[in-house]
Amino acid sequence: MFTETMKTCVIITNASKPESQAIGGQVARFLTERGIATAFYTYDGSDDGQLIAPSDFVVTLGGDGTVLFAARNCAPRGIPVFPINLGDFGFIASIEKDDWQQPLERFLRNELAVSERSMVSLSVTGSTQFSAVALNDVTLCASTAVTTVALDVTYNDVPLGVFKADGIIVCTATGSTAYSASAGGPIVDPDMDALVLTPVNAFSLSSRPLVMHPSGELGITMLHSYAHTGIVTVDGQRPSVVNEGDHISIRRALTRVKLAGCTPEKFYRALRSKLNWAGGPHARKPFD
Repeated sequence: MFTETMKTCVIITNASKPESQAIGGQVARFLTERGIATAFYTYDGSDDGQLIAPSDFVVTLGGDGTVLFAARNCAPRGIPVFPINLGDFGFIASIEKDDWQQPLERFLRNELAVSERSMVSLSVTGSTQFSAVALNDVTLCASTAVTTVALDVTYNDVPLGVFKADGIIVCTATGSTAYSASAGGPIVDPDMDALVLTPVNAFSLSSRPLVMHPSGELGITMLHSYAHTGIVTVDGQRPSVVNEGDHISIRRALTRVKLAGCTPEKFYRALRSKLNWAGGPHARKPFD
C-alpha cells in the first residue's frame, strides 16, 4: 500500500479561495490520523520559480491553476498530485470538495487511478535565456495590447510559414480545454500525446490550428514587427519578455506529471457539465 511509503504531504492552498484553508485543515487532520506528516504552502497565483518542500505526495486545494503550479513543481521530482477542485471547471482538478475523503483513502491504499499526463518543455535562446516546463500550454504574444506579432514557425525544421497574429498557443492534450479552446483550437483527449498549435486572431484566414506528433519539435522565431518585444507565458502563470530574433523551442518534456483521480470518465463528464454539451435541444441533462 502507498500508506507504508507515503509519510509526508504538502498541502497547497489557494490564497484567493478562503475555503481552501478550512478544507486544508480537514485534510491535514485526516492525514495526521494516518501517521502522515503535513506541511502547508500558499499559492497566490504567481510563480517565481520557488520550489515547494520535498514530500511523498501533494494535495492541491484550488482550481486547475493551482494544479498547474503543483505539476511544474512535482513532475520533475516524480511526486504525485491529489487535486481537490475549488474552481469553476475542474478539467484537471477533478476530485470534488464535498467528496474527497473516500478518494484520498483509496489513493493512500493504492486503489485510486493515477494517470500520467504529458508536459511540454520550453527553451528560449537569443537575447533572452529562459527554460521551463508546462502542463497546459506555452503562449507567445505581443507585449502591448492590440498589437500583432510576426512569428516564423517550423516543425522539425520544416517551415510552416510566418504567422502574423495576436499570438500563438502551443498546448498539450491536457491544455486543449484551456486558452487554446477559447481561441478556436480542438479539444483533445488528455490520454493522447499531441502538440497543438493554435494561432490567436491570425491576420490570414488560412491560418488554422494544427495537431502534431509530440516527438517533434516546434520552433518559433520572433521577427521584426510593430511589437518589438513579446511575452512568452508558461501555463498562464510564468511570463518572460522575448525580443526580436529570439528563438523558442517547444517539445514534449522528458517528465510526466502523476495526477490522482483524473480519469477519462471525469474528463468527459466535465465536457458535458462544465461546457454544457447536450447533443440537442431535447437532450437529457448531463448524466441524469
